[in-house]
Amino acid sequence: MPYSKFTLSKAVEAFDLTIVEGTRFLPEISPVTPSSLRQDTLRETMPWAIAVSSEKARAEGIINPVLLEVKRQLQGQISIFSGEEFNGEPEAELPGYIDFLLSRSPEQLFIKAPAVILVSAKKEDLKPALGQCLAEMVAAQRFNRQKQQPISTIYGTVTSGTVWRFLKLG
Repeated sequence: MPYSKFTLSKAVEAFDLTIVEGTRFLPEISPVTPSSLRQDTLRETMPWAIAVSSEKARAEGIINPVLLEVKRQLQGQISIFSGEEFNGEPEAELPGYIDFLLSRSPEQLFIKAPAVILVSAKKEDLKPALGQCLAEMVAAQRFNRQKQQPISTIYGTVTSGTVWRFLKLG
């Protein structure tokens, strides 16, 4: 079943997951100052993306610049993929296209394990996309295992660009 067909309840049931709410799982980190280029870009594109309010506008105008800044801050030691087909485990019928995927590999020509973060771009209501993101995270976990690069935790986020909801699979 394509990622987009998963609701939260379908993903929990299909992958035998347990939801734990209300706990902080992201580590406390010091704030990072984005580059002046990224600040200028967001100052210009954010109002446009919010006004247009399509998933594509939000992905291009807000989310992509933020992810490119993450790559810059990590000195290019990760790769970012957008709109790529990602069949985490085709035989388990987890096919589809991801909005964004970050890999710990700097290889940018193809998705190379380990995949660590999946990002789903949405308009306003984030709740319906949680199942899709969870299915993508499970696919990433299985992809990493298949490529003999298993990692203990996969992160995901569903975002409108202005609101971010984070998930952890581990």
